[in-house]
Amino acid sequence: MRFATIIAEMPNRTLTGTRRATRWVAMGLGAAAATYGAVVAAAYFRYGRPAAPARDEADPLLDTFMPACEVAERHWIRVHAPAGATWNAAREVRLQDSSIVSVVFRARELALGANQSPPDPRGLLAQTLALGWRVLHEDPGREVIVGAVTRPWEPNVTFRGVSPADFHSFAEPNYVKIVWTLRVESVDSRDTICRTETRAVSTDGAARARFRWYWARFSPGIILIRWMLLRQLKADAERAAIVSAPRGSSR
Repeated sequence: MRFATIIAEMPNRTLTGTRRATRWVAMGLGAAAATYGAVVAAAYFRYGRPAAPARDEADPLLDTFMPACEVAERHWIRVHAPAGATWNAAREVRLQDSSIVSVVFRARELALGANQSPPDPRGLLAQTLALGWRVLHEDPGREVIVGAVTRPWEPNVTFRGVSPADFHSFAEPNYVKIVWTLRVESVDSRDTICRTETRAVSTDGAARARFRWYWARFSPGIILIRWMLLRQLKADAERAAIVSAPRGSSR
C-alpha cells in the first residue's frame, strides 16, 4: 500500500521539483540581469573619469601617445616564472583557447548583428597586428604599446593603424583612439609582474556619445577578457618555465 501511494505521488513530486528548479533558475537569471544592469549604469556614469594610476602603474611611455583619456583599465598578475618566459607567453597567448573569451566575443557579435569571426590560431600580438593595429613602441623583453583608431560600435568593427608620430595628434571626427600595453617587470630571478593597460579617447562629441554607451554595455566583457588573458598567460609562462628548468632544480 505504501509503495502504491509513493508511485501515485511521484508525478506531483516531479512537478513540484520542476517548479522549484524553474523558480531558482528564474531568480538566478534575475539576479544576473540586475547585476549586469548595475555594472552598465556604473560604467556609464563613471565614463570620462578614469582612476589615476598608482605609483607602480604609471607608464610615461604610454603617456606620450595618450596623456589624457576617457577610459583606462589596468590589470596585473604575479607570475612564478622569469621575465623572459613571461614576455614570450604574453606575446603568444591565444585568446581562443579560453571558452569564456569565445563566449564574450560571440555575445558581442549576436548583440550587434556582426558576422561570426573564424578562429585565429596566431598568438595575441600577431593576431592583433593582423586586424590592423600598429605597434607604437616596443622595448623588447619589457613592454609593447599597440594602438589603433576605430568605431567600436559598428557591428563588423575595423581597426586602422596610425604611425607613432601621428597617433597623439590624430583628430579625424567620429573615431575612438585606443592604446593598450603589455609590460613585464622582474621581481627577482624567478618571479615577474605582468601588466596590461588599455586607454581610449574619442575625437569629438558624436564619437564620445556613441562610445560611452558602447563602453557601458560591453565593458564587463572587455574587462573579463583582460582578466582571463592574464591568467592564461600566467599558466603558459609557468608551464614553459617548468619545462625549461634544469633537471633536479626546484622552483
